Amino acid sequence: MLAPNTSVSIRDLTLQFGAVQVLQTLNLDIRDGEFLVLLGSSGCGKSTLLNCIAGLLEPTDGQIFIKGRNVTWLEPSERGIGMVFQSYALYPQMTVRGNLSFGLRNARVPKAEIESRVARAAKVLQIEPLLDRKPAALSGGQRQRVAIGRALVRDVDVFLFDEPLSNLDAKLRADLRVELKRLHHSLDNTMIYVTHDQVEAMTLADRIAIMRNGRIMQLGTPDEIYNRPQNRYVADFIGSPSMNFVEGHLERGTFHGADLQLALDGYRFGAPQVADRPAIIGIRPEHVATGPLVDSAPIRGEVTAELVEPMGSDTLVWAQLAGKPFRIRMDGQARVSPGDRLPIGIDPAKASLFDAKTEERL
Repeated sequence: MLAPNTSVSIRDLTLQFGAVQVLQTLNLDIRDGEFLVLLGSSGCGKSTLLNCIAGLLEPTDGQIFIKGRNVTWLEPSERGIGMVFQSYALYPQMTVRGNLSFGLRNARVPKAEIESRVARAAKVLQIEPLLDRKPAALSGGQRQRVAIGRALVRDVDVFLFDEPLSNLDAKLRADLRVELKRLHHSLDNTMIYVTHDQVEAMTLADRIAIMRNGRIMQLGTPDEIYNRPQNRYVADFIGSPSMNFVEGHLERGTFHGADLQLALDGYRFGAPQVADRPAIIGIRPEHVATGPLVDSAPIRGEVTAELVEPMGSDTLVWAQLAGKPFRIRMDGQARVSPGDRLPIGIDPAKASLFDAKTEERL
């Protein structure tokens, strides 16, 4: 039984290459009009999953539904999808107009309809002045817009993006992120987007599926992923710099770690109801209080700055706590030098607590 208002549904999807299981009994429902990002490091299975949805790979087991239709064994052209790849793959001998209309001409769409769709896509993507240019006369960002436009003219229900911005420089990536967000708002189509870049994921997604070893480690909104990671892997993967971890033991609602004790009674993760056990506390660098805020923090201490990275809007300080690297994000105007003693404060309500054995959130 498919959930209502579901655009794409994955049921028990498995993919094996010989003895290697690339996707492991994966289940996922993507809502109508949702922007879903598949996020993970190289080899986690995110592009493989996208290629299964597109029909470019045949799953070993399981089913794929698009708009309620079982498309598991259908050809890509029969699935009602548009796909944008990492490479632009434009025909160099054709103009932008020719590239946009090529697939429609092959499908014998009426000429007036082709012109209408090309004009609409060009307007949405702001490439109308480029229609008579060839790809060699375009910048990287303009070429990627044309590649997106080629999918757009197909007038499909679901768009698939496989790391479309990874070949661009940092500024172009930021600019096109904004364009993609605007595009989604204007079209309201379902979009599935693969990336290893957490900034892209957090800024673009309605929901993020974080993948590892062919499994979904957590599915949630950017806010849920950031503030309530379900396990240590997700907590470590999201955030730059990543979360600080301190190992210790949970006993009667108090976390005991080397150089750190946190009384957790009354805080949101309900630690007093959790049995005593080895545990790990996670604290994001931006949640470590410094300066005047230290005085109001429930837990206070002091560390020695070892390395300072001025970032303009922020200053990143590297120190040690309990014999492990401990990162602190401070205001960009902070004046800190290596060797300085730095008072810090920690609010347990902003920390995450994990079981040391399973690494799952408590």
